[in-house]
Amino acid sequence: MNLELRHFRALAAIGTTGTITGAADTLHISQPALSRTLEQMERRLGVRLVHRTTRTLSLTEAGQRLHDRARQILHQVDEAVAEVSTGAGPLRIGFAWGAFGEDTVPMLRTWRAEHPETPIQVHRRDDLEAALRRGEIDAALLRTAPDPDAGFEIQVVNRERRLAALPADDPLTRRPGVRLADLGDRPVVLCSTAATTAGLWPGHQRPRTFEVANVDEWLTVIATGEAAGVTAEATEHIHPHPGVRYVPLTDAPPVTVVLAWPRPATHAATSAFYAHLRRLISSRKSAAVSPHR
Repeated sequence: MNLELRHFRALAAIGTTGTITGAADTLHISQPALSRTLEQMERRLGVRLVHRTTRTLSLTEAGQRLHDRARQILHQVDEAVAEVSTGAGPLRIGFAWGAFGEDTVPMLRTWRAEHPETPIQVHRRDDLEAALRRGEIDAALLRTAPDPDAGFEIQVVNRERRLAALPADDPLTRRPGVRLADLGDRPVVLCSTAATTAGLWPGHQRPRTFEVANVDEWLTVIATGEAAGVTAEATEHIHPHPGVRYVPLTDAPPVTVVLAWPRPATHAATSAFYAHLRRLISSRKSAAVSPHR
């Protein structure tokens, strides 16, 4: 097919800006030159990548897939060039909510002490799989495993208890634990970037649910008594709120937490980071059950 980096840069710019004019400005080339590059790419691939009319431009399904991979490839090339002069760049870890819970700070501190040559950058992203495909991050902490055919390495790092999130003055907060049925007669609020709640209740017991856009709105709705929430235990550590109390859900299965990264890995330290995280969590759990503590 004889594709060159200029082809990938052209498609990445078109997909990002949404216009030939904007993409040409980004790449500092003329619009006719960009159009010729795109036409050449489509001809060599034998696939239409862009829908074009006199007024609109959009990527085809094939174009969108290649656009995401093109951005990943370009990130890798840029990082490889940078490594030649400055050494390896930071390891970029993405999360949507909750980060690593109570392990977040210990993980960052111990990694920094043991791997001073490879700093970690933590990035919050709502769509982690898309961020991985575009090369914006090197690995992602997920509480909903991606499709096995998505092209990612997927490794389990932890299993977290589920908690009910309730208004601080709710009578249920006086209990050591609650059951799913205790929430069945009230609305349950879901966060669009953090939902691990679907399917917990049998169909005939399923409460009314509604969705909000982010964790801040989720916490506010619960604190004001409009609804209850269900979440993983990391939320209690990362998102405390004076108007919200977290209570263990005694009959809900745990949330499986995985670390996912592209195949092949975009950063040489990814496997070492996974092993580091597993050791940290294993050590904490062993300490928690030790009879000497």
